[in-house]
Formats: sequence, structure tokens, C-alpha cells
Amino acid sequence: MGLLDILLGRSRPVAPDLDQLFALPSAAITLQAAAGFTPTGTGAVCFATVEGAAFAEAHKEVQELLDADAERDGPPVEVSRDEYGYSWLVSRRAPDDLPALVSDLHAVNSALEGSGFGPQLLCSVASFQGADQRRLGLVYLYKRGTFYPFAPLAGGGQQRNNALELQIKAALADDLRIEQDLSRWFPIWGAPGL
Repeated sequence: MGLLDILLGRSRPVAPDLDQLFALPSAAITLQAAAGFTPTGTGAVCFATVEGAAFAEAHKEVQELLDADAERDGPPVEVSRDEYGYSWLVSRRAPDDLPALVSDLHAVNSALEGSGFGPQLLCSVASFQGADQRRLGLVYLYKRGTFYPFAPLAGGGQQRNNALELQIKAALADDLRIEQDLSRWFPIWGAPGL
């Protein structure tokens, strides 16, 4: 960063640090102790779909890699598209196997990034559920290298439990790199598992 950047108040964007995803299993322990939320075993990577053979090939390779896991219980990796046109690659694991789920999310992000499609990566989310059936997603913003909680209110509609999100932010401040700019806590309506 040059002197002109400093004088004009510009800063460099934070580089993605996919290894931050590996902090999720220890954060899950804190989350359970502080708020009673446990992993559901569902996680997903959201990306902007790109047309073309190169992206289709990279996407196919990622899905085949994850589907080839002999230890996977349940359905293979799924691909879905939300109402906004973004694609979600969904992985399901046993709820008590969060490390394997995190490895899946990391593998998807790394493979797409390694194929030159890093700019299309938007976020990754791991889903949690409370004893009272409340849902919570811990969202990793790829371009910011930070996490934030997303807590949709039960009963449908597009409303968030802001108080719960702030409670989770405080509880996980020592476990995860939390996004401090609340305007970047984007709602991920229709995200798989939430």
C-alpha cells in the first residue's frame, strides 16, 4: 500500500484464508456450551455460477471428489440453485462429524480457487440447531476471510433473530475471526440446512 492509498483512506482487501474453516469444530464446542446449539451435519458452499466448459469441468471434479468418499453416510453431495441464481454445493455428514464436514467445505473452496474460480466463491455455511429447534448458520465470507452468525426466525418469512446473532458474535469472539462490519452480515435466505 502506497502513501497515496493511506492519504485517501484506501485499504487492501483481506485475502481469503480458507484455513479459518478449521476453527469451526472448536467454535462448535463453545457454541454448544454458551447457547446450546449443536451441528446438524449440513454445510454448503455458495458460488456464482459461471457458464463454460472450464467451470463445468471444475465443478464436476469437485463433486466427484466428495462423492468418492467411502466414509460418507447418506446421500452424495448435492447441487442446488437458490432463487437469486446462486449455486450451492451441499454436503451432509453425521451431526457429530463436523471435522469431516469442514474438510468437505475446505476441499470445495480450495478446488474452485485452484481452478481459477476464486472470484465466484461467495460464502460457506455450517448449520446448527438449538434444543428449541432454532436454526443458526455460521457463515464464512470467502472474500473477507471472516465469519458471522445468521439466525433466521422460525415460522417462515424472511426475518432474522438479531439478538441471537449478536449473542453468538460475543460468544465466539475468541474462537473465530468475526466480521466486525455488521452491514456485511448478509442474509442467506434459502440456504441449505437453514
